[in-house]
Amino acid sequence: MRTRPLKVALLGCGVVGSEVARIMTTHADDLTARIGAPVELAGVAVRRPSKVREGIDQALVTTDATALLKRGDIDIAIEVIGGIEPARTLITTAFEHGISVVSANKALLAQDGAALHAAAEAAGLDLYYEAAVAGAIPLVRPMRESLAGDKINRVMGIVNGTTNFILDKMDSTGAGYQEALDEATALGYAEADPTADVEGYDAAAKAAILAGIAFHTRVRLDDVYREGMTEVSAADFASAKRMGCTIKLLAILERAADGESVTARVHPAMIPLTHPLASVREAYNAVFVEAEAAGRLMFYGPGAGGAPTASAVLGDLVAVCRNKLAEAKGPGESAYTQLPVSPMGDVVTRYHISLDVADKPGVLAQVATTFAEHGVSIDTVRQQGRQAQDGEASLVVVTHRAPDAALSGTVEALRKLDTVRGVASIMRVEGE
Repeated sequence: MRTRPLKVALLGCGVVGSEVARIMTTHADDLTARIGAPVELAGVAVRRPSKVREGIDQALVTTDATALLKRGDIDIAIEVIGGIEPARTLITTAFEHGISVVSANKALLAQDGAALHAAAEAAGLDLYYEAAVAGAIPLVRPMRESLAGDKINRVMGIVNGTTNFILDKMDSTGAGYQEALDEATALGYAEADPTADVEGYDAAAKAAILAGIAFHTRVRLDDVYREGMTEVSAADFASAKRMGCTIKLLAILERAADGESVTARVHPAMIPLTHPLASVREAYNAVFVEAEAAGRLMFYGPGAGGAPTASAVLGDLVAVCRNKLAEAKGPGESAYTQLPVSPMGDVVTRYHISLDVADKPGVLAQVATTFAEHGVSIDTVRQQGRQAQDGEASLVVVTHRAPDAALSGTVEALRKLDTVRGVASIMRVEGE
């Protein structure tokens, strides 16, 4: 066994970084045995050096991350700062100085993953990022290593714990969106500004990373169709239950039937209660992978939090350290297919549409004609009069699968009908 330790620079020491430092310290002997050499925390770069960090030697703390990376004895850098800058500059600086990188930075990888992979490849170094997607769940490495000999056709999953907690509470307790969000905030699942979660930005970044791995093509954050969940209502859940469904914010990545393009999208959707993702509760994540030879696989577990995310970081650290000792490197970017990403309008989906219509004869025929004129076939229709005697009725239409552009065009045409007083809700139906 090698006696000289592999030295690690920790960039960032917040919730995740502090857990990484704690595990490195408390599990030092186990890590040494698993790696084949000691691993040493050689420096911790932070913004506020005066903050007390339990279990971390204050002598290791610095505000100059660049100097830490340039000092000449660092083997691996762990980046848990988040955001685009200074993380991007620090990672490229690490590569320039012969340092492999473990990152949990989904936003940066979704935006500039190709450039970072190219820098790592040019330097002959590793870039690992299991913790960037779905917290503790082993997902990135199984997809880019265990399934490397297979062909992945579809990935569908819940990749944001905050939104799943909110939707689960709305489903199980009948709470409204704001009430469920307030509970998530009180429990620490939601940030003071929850926009990145509830508007789907966080899930979209993860979707971009997973799509690139699954389909061996470059998918950027801007390629991912994104729709938030703030408009999901208790009435939507009531409609879902009548259909034997629930509602989840899903990341859906698909290879076209002809294999010539891919799609990547994030949006709320109704899924049948019989689907494995329907039973994912609280702040848990789960990802359903469909591969040609392996069939259907599901990865499930805690998708966020300091300790779970740190577990993924340490798993990458062990792998990178082993590569260092073997004078080898792990898999880099695989983008050989160069498949285009199709726009959302080309995606074939189903819709659940709730309309407020005039309660009089002929309305249903007029609505059905509008669907037919846009080439959209209706699966089921449910109509009921209002108790308030206001001359209106509720009409719920569930379509068969059709191009999303045709469905969107149908909705716009429905809005123009004088018998349609309003479109109460629109939601896609998935998982069948």
